[in-house]
Parts: sequence; structure tokens; C-alpha cells
Amino acid sequence: MASLTRVEATARGVAITVESYQVDLDLTGGERFRSDVTIRFRAISGAETFVEVQPVKLLAVRLNDRDVDPSTLDDNRLTLTGLAEGNTLTVSAEMAYSNTGEGMHRFVDPADGETYLYVTSFLDNAQRVFAAFDQPDLKAPVTLSVTAPPHWIVAANGPLATSPRPGRWEFAPTAPLATYFVSLIAGPWHVRRDEHDGIPLGLYCRRSQAEHLDADAEEILTVTRQCLDRFHQLFAERYPFGKYDQAFVPEFNAGAMENPGLVTFRDDHIFRSAVTDTQRELRATTIAHEMAHMWFGDLVTMRWWDDLWLNESFAEYLGTRVTAEATRFEGAWTTFALRRKAWGYAADQRPSTHPVAPEEVADAAEGLLNFDGISYAKGASVLRQLVAWLGDDAFLAGLNAHFATHRFGNATLADLLGSLATAAGRDLSGWAERWLRSAQVNTLRAEVTVDADGRYTEVAVGQTAPESHPVLRPHRIGVGRYAADGTAVRAEVELDPDADGGRTVLTGLAGEPAARLLLPNDGDLTFAKIRLDPASADAVPMVLPSLADPLARALLWGEALDAATDGERPVAGLVTLIAAALPAETEVIIAEDVLELSRSLVDRYLDPLAREAALAQVADACRRMLDGAPAGGSLQLAAARGWIAASTDADRLTGWLTGRDVPPGLAVDAELRWALLLRLVVLGAAGAAEVAAEAAADPSAAGTEHAARCRAALPDPAAKQAAWEIVVSNTELSNRLVEATAEGFWQPEQVELTAGYVARYFADMPAAARSRTPWVAEQVAKLAFPRYAVAQPTREAAVALLARDDVTPGLRRVVTDADDDLRRALIARTAVAAAAA
Repeated sequence: MASLTRVEATARGVAITVESYQVDLDLTGGERFRSDVTIRFRAISGAETFVEVQPVKLLAVRLNDRDVDPSTLDDNRLTLTGLAEGNTLTVSAEMAYSNTGEGMHRFVDPADGETYLYVTSFLDNAQRVFAAFDQPDLKAPVTLSVTAPPHWIVAANGPLATSPRPGRWEFAPTAPLATYFVSLIAGPWHVRRDEHDGIPLGLYCRRSQAEHLDADAEEILTVTRQCLDRFHQLFAERYPFGKYDQAFVPEFNAGAMENPGLVTFRDDHIFRSAVTDTQRELRATTIAHEMAHMWFGDLVTMRWWDDLWLNESFAEYLGTRVTAEATRFEGAWTTFALRRKAWGYAADQRPSTHPVAPEEVADAAEGLLNFDGISYAKGASVLRQLVAWLGDDAFLAGLNAHFATHRFGNATLADLLGSLATAAGRDLSGWAERWLRSAQVNTLRAEVTVDADGRYTEVAVGQTAPESHPVLRPHRIGVGRYAADGTAVRAEVELDPDADGGRTVLTGLAGEPAARLLLPNDGDLTFAKIRLDPASADAVPMVLPSLADPLARALLWGEALDAATDGERPVAGLVTLIAAALPAETEVIIAEDVLELSRSLVDRYLDPLAREAALAQVADACRRMLDGAPAGGSLQLAAARGWIAASTDADRLTGWLTGRDVPPGLAVDAELRWALLLRLVVLGAAGAAEVAAEAAADPSAAGTEHAARCRAALPDPAAKQAAWEIVVSNTELSNRLVEATAEGFWQPEQVELTAGYVARYFADMPAAARSRTPWVAEQVAKLAFPRYAVAQPTREAAVALLARDDVTPGLRRVVTDADDDLRRALIARTAVAAAAA
């Protein structure tokens, strides 16, 4: 499929103005569905343009008073010539269902055999459902009609225009929408309805998940109500799209999608087993994130994909902020500091880094690559820094002016900066150049000298930038001074990037008693890596457990993890800190994220013997945390999961799986059973028969994915061969089953068994990537990369692949970044070996 370029989109945007879409879909067929669309649009008289459509069979096309030959369809483009000032285009086609989470995705529930459909039009997949001018700045109202099996329920962006007749659903015209927001769901959905502040609310899930949705419906609806209320307090424009439905759909690619009036979520957010408060908080922030999009993205839409940050950075910032301000999950910024910003820091330091707001995104395919930690987490952090710099009142005034000026239209970075600058009375051009147009991350290092009496003689914060991106930035940060008992004094300071080479002396601290630990960026107001002064770094193991503020603890853990990632401190030292401090942790998100983020370092930075010793320490820390955690609580479950992932005690793992010696209060439910079985499979203590038995006992969609992951993890040559064939050549399986197989394939305990597949990845993946849609291909390539083959030949194979001219953009980015991760791991292993010698 040809990817629409910015040049083409700009030219078409000048040539035409779309007035409306009238879409009629017939979903009663077998492997195909019927799509009829009438598009009314204005144009420059005599102009020529094209419409996109990806049919199985193009049946008929009529432009104004003449037929257009369907055989003139070239790939996904149909040329339209001789346009009038006012035009009517009708296109009839047979379209294919997908198994990739894009277009009209079709899913048969293995639990009960029921069929469910949903539409994902993002990023340029509306054309897989109906013919469209598929670019974000040609917004128009959409009127949808659907014919479906009589027992199905259908929902769409707009409300129903009339009461549904059996098998026929007709919806009212929507407000103007970008084509990538058009959505619907169809199938025997289970529905919960409510209303809040005049807004109809709906929740949808598969019938096999009904009891689980019902158990959590009040929590989901409460979060929804609280977030709506808070957004109405922040913004002068009320929620602008009538009803607010939220559908939890199967095999969804992203976390969620902000379709106006019908938000779609991964149905993993419907919990069938015990979960931690971290997972409930994630669901809440996802609800708030998608709701923020109703203003940022839906009401006001970016003109082109170079301004993606106008959607995602704002939704990430406001989703976290509103969750923390309006719901019971007051610690959302702690989660953001440790989990989301780690994603942003990693993305910003890789070879594929890009500005938050790049100057140029050549085509839609390139735009897809930028849905990463930079557009989300870094952009949100930059906005938080902007609020600290401008003040909240000016920031919100600028946003409200932006909405008023561009409602139901499109806008650019320049438009937003103009609104904010006017509201704040400050020129933001220099700020935007350093923060939004420049890539990479700064490092803030605390520099401290203390006299014989234990008082500061000088405290400074030095700012540096990598040589490849030598941009220093203005930062407004907190500086926290922590005593041995955890008490703190905090002050906010501004760092001048242009003074003394980026070194800012904090003159107000001279002569003050030296703190046990000095924490730069206390409060996490800016996007910057931090490094402690040597005395503070030495004090972390003693002070960390006594800190009352979970955000401060998260920042210290983040600093330790980042220093190990950069090779400035050994991973073994990080593991020692985990053993010393993690059992005392009371915040479940911190415990879970430290275990998750450190695990990749343990698995890749340490050789097999050192890794085995480190895992033993981690498992012991989890056991001690498990012993001290309240029975049946989130911390107990997090500790249990951490212990399962690190343990090599097959007997105890088997005991838990069979109900023996399970800690009181810990429920060994479906999800925990699969975690136990996966670990036993990796250790060679369970095999194909046990996987088959567990799959038979859990015939759900989630169970099917877990079984695929376990089968790929089996330490058996035949199982690896079968899994590899699925990863590189099976296009019949759905996106989620292929991804689960790729995720289970590589295991650090199986490096010798999978050694032969390292070369096969680089040989097979280019063709495999071309055989899949870009989104799925990138995810599979990332999961299937031989990340535990930490050796120079792996890097050489990556270089050879990147020299080829048949590599898709998504695969090129995956391999470039994964190779950089290998580079870091090799440096760390070399440093450990040198120290040992």
C-alpha cells in the first residue's frame, strides 16, 4: 500500500474540502463485508485528486454523473479527474475482515464461539472499511448505517438516529471527524449503561467477560465520571461528542484508541483474576488519557503527523494529571516518574531519537514510527515543565483559547504556541526550539562541597548534553535535602543553560547544614536524567527505606536504574540495593517497576553465572517482601509475581501450581497459574502436556495467548522450530497470537538452544516484515529480536541487515535500537570482566 506523503496531503487539502461521508456497511456475509459510501466534497473546478480504498473487489464507482472504471484502481488509490465545484462520489466494494487489529477486525471467541467485529481506522486504515480521503485535516461529519445479524448489537461514534430494527442500525451524523477516528463495534456484546451530567455512558465487552466487567463496572464508571468532571473544570468547552461509550475489544494493538463517542480499549483491562492497584491505576490513567483526546486530537486535530505530539503528549500529561487530581489514584505521578519516563529516556537516547515536534514527517508510515516514548512520555514531561515555567493559570488559559479558535478543525504547533504565548505574555519560540525541536536528553549532576563543620561551601547543578545533540535547556526543578530519617526541605530553582557552561550555583544553600542526601529534580518537574553527588549516592541504601514520599523513592530508584543502564555503576550494585531496600517498599508500583526494569539489565548485562547469583538475590528479596506483605493485598501479589519470575525452585513453583504451601491470602487464579507454568516451562520442569492441560482448563482468549507463549518457551528443538515458523511466516493467526509466540521464544536460560536462530532472525525478518501490516510487523520484529544473544557477531549481523535496501522502516528502527541496547550490554559485560581480571 502506498503511504500518503505530506506533499500529497497538502496538495489534496488545497484542492478539496470534504463536506460529508454517508457510509453503509453490510456485515451479514461470510469472509467479506459490503461497503457503500457516498462522499460529498467541494473542489477547485477542473482539478484532479484521488481517493483511497483497499477492497477485495471494487464493484462500482460513480463521480457526479459519470461512472469511473473500477479497473483504474492503482494499489489503494483511485484517481478522480474533471472535478466540479460540488461533487458526489459513490464507491461500492467488497472488503476483507482483518486479523491484525486494523480495519474491520474479526474475532471468534474461543470461549463460546461468538463472533465480534470492531473497526480501527487509525492511522490510515479507514480505507480498509470504506473509500475515504484518508488524511487528518480533511474532517467531515460521518453518517453510518449497518446491516448485521439480528441478534447483534452495533455501536458507533454517533448516537442512534432511530430505534434499531432487527438487523438494521442507523446512526445520527457525527460532528466533523478525521477519518482515522471512524469506528464501530458489532457482535453479541454485553452492555452496561449509565448517565452522568447529561452525558450517556456505555460499557461494552464480550459476553464471555460479562461477569468480570460487571464486577468492575462501578469502578470504571466512577473513574469516568470523576475524569469528566475534572476536565469540565479545566476546560471551558464541555465534552463535545454527545454520548461516551467505552468498548473493551479483543486482540487490540494499542492500549486504547480515542474514537469520539466510542473509545476502544484492549480487553486486558477487564480483569478476570486478582490484580494489583498498579493495574487498576493503569486502567484509570488510560481512561483519563483517552478522555483528554476528546479535546486534544478529536475536537482540535493535528494537521499532519509531524504534530502528533499535540495529541499524545497532551493526553499523556493530562491523563496523568487528571487521574492524580480526580480519582483515588493520587500517586499517578509516581508511576509516571518511574515507568513512563523510563520509556521516554530510553527512546530519547537511542539512535532513532527525534524531536518531540519534528520539523518534517515525510509520510504516514514515518508518522507511525513516532508513536513512542518521546511523543508520549517525554512530550508530557516537557508540558509539565512548561506548566512549572508559565504557571497553571496561563497554561490553561492558552489551552482554552486554542480550543475556542480551532474547535472541530485542525491546528499546528505554531497555532498552539501562539495561544499559549498570548495567555502568558511570554515569547515561547526559544523555549520551543530547545524543548520541542531538539532531540535527546540532558543530564543534571549535583556537585557538592562540604566544610569540616558539615556545612555546604558550594552546591551546584551541572547540566550536560551528548555530543551528538549539544543542546542545553532551561529547567525549573526542585532540589530536595533529605536527612537520615527521611525528613526533607525542598526548594525550586531555575537552571540557566547559558550561564557558565550550563552550571548553576545554588547560592542560597551556601553555609546550610549538609543533608544526608541531596536530590536534584525533586518533585520530578522536568525531563532530565539525574546523577547524585558521591556522598548522596553512598547514602541511598540507608536513606531510601525511610523516605515517606513515594515520588522521591521512585526518583532515586530511577537514578540507580539509569546509572546501571549507562554503565556508570555495575548491575551487581543495583541488585545489592534491591536486596537491601526493596523488601521495605510499601508502594506497589515502585516494587513492580523496580523488578521489571532491573530484570532486563540482569538478563542482558550479566554473564550466566553472575546472572544466576543476581536472580537468587532478587528472588530472596521478593520472598522477604512476600513474607511481610498484607495477605490478599496488591503488595503480596506483586511480590509473588516477582518471586515466580526470578525463582529457580521448581519444587516450590510446582507446589504453588498444585495448591501446596501457597502463602495465606494469595489466590492462585488463572493468571497466576499461567505465570507459574511459564516459569516451569522455561526451567524445563513442565512440558507440552502440562501446557495442553492448562489450555484445556482455560479455553478463553487470554488462555489461548498464554498457551502460545508457553509453547514457544518450551526448551525443545521441535517446539522452537514450530514457534519460529509462526513468527516469520504464519499470517493466518491473529496479531496477538503471533506476538505471544514471539515473546515466548527467546529465554535467557535457553541461549545455547536458540543460538541457531540468531542468524535466522536477520535472514528471515525482512521478508516476514513485508508480509505483515506495518504495526504488527514492527511489534513482532521487536519481540522476536535475539535480545539475549549478547555477542559481537549479533551486532555484526545487525549491521549487515541494516545495509540492505529491502528493509521496511519499522524493521530498520527496531534493529537499530535493539543493536544499540546490545552495544550497552556488551560494554557492561566487558567492564565487569576487566574489573574481575
